[in-house]
Amino acid sequence: MDGIVMLRDDHKTVEKLFKEFERAGDDAYDRKRDIADQVIRELTTHTWIEEQVFYPAAREAAPDTKDHVLESVEEHHAVLWMLSELDGLDPTDERFDAKMTVLMENVRHHVEEEEQDWFPDVRKAMGRKRLLELGDRMEAARKDAPGSPLAVPSADA
Repeated sequence: MDGIVMLRDDHKTVEKLFKEFERAGDDAYDRKRDIADQVIRELTTHTWIEEQVFYPAAREAAPDTKDHVLESVEEHHAVLWMLSELDGLDPTDERFDAKMTVLMENVRHHVEEEEQDWFPDVRKAMGRKRLLELGDRMEAARKDAPGSPLAVPSADA
């Protein structure tokens, strides 16, 4: 699969989870915990493959994307810390929904910037064959993704 298509698919998966969370209702604590756990797994893996495989390849192929990549890594830092806080937070805690809301806002902003502002430049610079090869490398990297958001390198940045 094309690496950019793979990332967009991940974005869609997380957006569906966000919408489920928003529709869950105020007292659906168990459901919200399950959704948050899925979001934590999905985003931890997603940030891992972006940072380990996609971003270095994007910077090499399209050097003009350097600032976008650096900004994205900083956005990952904030998201990973929010994920780690959500990971141990009881869904009945009054901060749980607020943290999830801020997480969703940050991730949605990040996704919009990636998909609209710089994925087209990377696609143009790499071409289909390289993006397919990159997708294979990204898929292989999924199995190496850490279970904890704080184990992703940008969490320490």
